[in-house]
Amino acid sequence: MPTLESHHLARQMSPNQNDQIAEQTAAPGKRVILGMSGGVDSSVAAHLLMQQGYEVEGLFMKNWEEDDGSEYCTAITDLEDAQAVCEKLGLKLHTANFSAEYWDNVFEHFLSEYKRWRTPNPDILCNREIKFQQFVDYATSLGADYIATGHYVRRSGGLDTQQPFRILKGVDNNKDQTYFLQAVPEQQLEKCLFPLGDLEKTKVREIASDLGLANDKKKDSTGICFIGERRFADFLATYIEDIPGPIKDKQGRSIGEHRGLHYYTLGQRQGINIGGVAGRKERPWYVCAKQPQTNTLVISQEQNDILGNWLHADDANWLVEAKFPLQCQARIRYRQADQTCTVSQAANGQLLVKFEHPQRAIAPGQYVAFYDDEQMIGGAVIEHAGTH
Repeated sequence: MPTLESHHLARQMSPNQNDQIAEQTAAPGKRVILGMSGGVDSSVAAHLLMQQGYEVEGLFMKNWEEDDGSEYCTAITDLEDAQAVCEKLGLKLHTANFSAEYWDNVFEHFLSEYKRWRTPNPDILCNREIKFQQFVDYATSLGADYIATGHYVRRSGGLDTQQPFRILKGVDNNKDQTYFLQAVPEQQLEKCLFPLGDLEKTKVREIASDLGLANDKKKDSTGICFIGERRFADFLATYIEDIPGPIKDKQGRSIGEHRGLHYYTLGQRQGINIGGVAGRKERPWYVCAKQPQTNTLVISQEQNDILGNWLHADDANWLVEAKFPLQCQARIRYRQADQTCTVSQAANGQLLVKFEHPQRAIAPGQYVAFYDDEQMIGGAVIEHAGTH
């Protein structure tokens, strides 16, 4: 694994040199299996790969069984859209059902985390376990040289070059998706091409329109695939028993009753269902703690009560050989601005991340991604946080 110092040298090259490295990864005649979702991003990614001389085929992955007969899952419509795009572009479309793997490796973890009163991120786990594990294995069985996705991520080096492999932020700051790839091992990412990393989303839609693709105005998918557009609380109630308990302020005074600790996350403001409280200012209430021992939800009107300047993280995945203490930047949520921090490692292997400035609502179960300027260098699962 390359050291962080070697990546610093690569970063000193000009943008044109980096573009040249990216171009060197293109190998006409190489076979690429592209994850096709039915959306505009993967559709345009297919077109761009074809322009670069790759032999492109699509793979539609079904990750959730609609066994409840609900109208919330869009898999059928998405498959129809993916088929229409492949017919338009002249591509073969494969289909694969990874629902069992998704249930075992993503959904059960999702439920277990909520039962522990934590806040998981199934999208990150899905990338590690399905899109860059099951997908890679399946594509390899089809004879693929590489896989590709429509993520807004850049890469340089690796593959057939002599340059160090790096994962870089997408050019579109509003769409950069490196945060969601932080848990994927380097050997899996090295097999993947990201054709959209140098494009703005508006340009991608423009290309789709020029190509006459019917999905050029299709809305981006949001939320978690197995929940769809239904209310999150309604979905959780199907799988986790509600255990109501008291809502108290930091002084221990009763304010109301919650319906179950798993419905709330640190920093939450909406959905607490606390109206005006006698003798209190007309200000928002925030979730600042959960106390499982007494099944108590603690809330506060002071935003300082949801700030923290350090966290402990575990299950780290590094894309470079990190040397501690490590000065870098971090994000504890998608689309957050980079936060300056220092990362050290304890004897038990856990990471201690100290931030230069206090962070809002650091939630156990979520992920922290690490960056060296434009380069994503790793990530880990947040265990707990605090302030001192």
